[in-house]
Amino acid sequence: MKSAVETLNPTRVRLTVEVPFEELKDSLDAAYKKINQQVTVKGFRKGKIPARVIDQRFGRGAVLEEAVNDALPKFYTEAVNEAEVNPLGQPEVDITELKDGELLAFTAEVDIRPTIEIPDYSGIEVTVDAVEVTDEDIEKSVEQLRERFASTSPVERAAQDGDVVTIDLEAKVDGEVLPDGVADGVSYTIGSGELLDGIDEAVKGLEAGGEATFTSQLKGGTAEGKDAEVTVKVTTVAARELPELDDEFAQLASEFDTLDELKADSRKRLENMKQFDQATQAQERVLDELLKLVEVPMPEKLLEDEINTRKHNLEHHQLGQMGIDLAKYLELQGKTEEEFLAETKEQAEKGIKTQFILDELVNKEKLDVSREELTEHLFRRAASSGMSPDQFAQAVAQGGQVPMLVGEVARGKALAVVVESAKVVDTNGEVVDLSDDEDEVETAAEAVEAVTGETEVSEDK
Repeated sequence: MKSAVETLNPTRVRLTVEVPFEELKDSLDAAYKKINQQVTVKGFRKGKIPARVIDQRFGRGAVLEEAVNDALPKFYTEAVNEAEVNPLGQPEVDITELKDGELLAFTAEVDIRPTIEIPDYSGIEVTVDAVEVTDEDIEKSVEQLRERFASTSPVERAAQDGDVVTIDLEAKVDGEVLPDGVADGVSYTIGSGELLDGIDEAVKGLEAGGEATFTSQLKGGTAEGKDAEVTVKVTTVAARELPELDDEFAQLASEFDTLDELKADSRKRLENMKQFDQATQAQERVLDELLKLVEVPMPEKLLEDEINTRKHNLEHHQLGQMGIDLAKYLELQGKTEEEFLAETKEQAEKGIKTQFILDELVNKEKLDVSREELTEHLFRRAASSGMSPDQFAQAVAQGGQVPMLVGEVARGKALAVVVESAKVVDTNGEVVDLSDDEDEVETAAEAVEAVTGETEVSEDK
């Protein structure tokens, strides 16, 4: 076999391959064997039909076609290895010559992973939010806990903000009651904003047995987006009673004996949350700065496929679960289709560029993924997917996705290396030290995942 490679542009090559006919012998033998198992010829046992009879009855062309289809992947892979290129996706193959007994010639055009030069990134500087927990933050946290332990008791008075009312609803559009426009015994906290616009104003001031009618745009159902005339009837009014903020409440709502201990724990938890958010923010901003430093030629076919994948996943998975189509989604988002496609293209380009750069960093820094790191990542991914670690591991293995998980961890480690060399300061001008972050690689992997999304650039040979 002879092969040559021609660079069409920085991300695409054309391989030209010539194969002497004798190198097709194994594929020809396999073709005759396969056809032998599929056809019957009177006078011959199945599987024992001579090659000359198959040629006479079914044509030599059918055998050659089968043999070439069997041989192409092998010779294409050999040509790729000889050319030392890293192909992305499937090639576009064109058979240029097929002379029986003499020669098979073909070309294969394919996108390739571009050559990337990683510049010195040690000068990257970013600013992140300072970790500040105020007394107001503590009070808000404790108040939210207090709300969870609130009790209710029926009252004989008009409903007011914060009350829990039981209501019956009936929605009409153009004077007709909607098939899904009736709901009885709905529990609603006035002021929560969890139901229809205008309902708070309608029920406030009503006692049990009172009703009111108001107009509101429906947020779901068969008449979603339409204005409806809604009649609401209050059947019960209950006042919410919050527990006293004292040591007894601390003992009821937590493992602590005093309110001061509960507040101290709330402060510590909020600090940990804000430190995690700060680390994530640092990683995202360092990554953005790294992307600005590196020129990455974009493979057109890969980009097109990534855009289509993202669009398909949005339409058939996320929006499908919500029960709306793309047109409705764009209407709710206030975007045109052109704006949506432009955003999708920008996100796809960023995802592909991020993978290329971090994969190159993995190679440059000679980063390996240990079994412990992969296991920890698997546990986290399992938790976020709602599956047990065993179920998730089995699904990953069956789907052949172990290399994908290894890649996610490796890219997280690459980003962590860049973050460690960057200068990170907070909005108070204080230098932020992220070296003590035990979950640095995992949070970095999550930051990368947020950018790459569906992107998984794989090499095919």
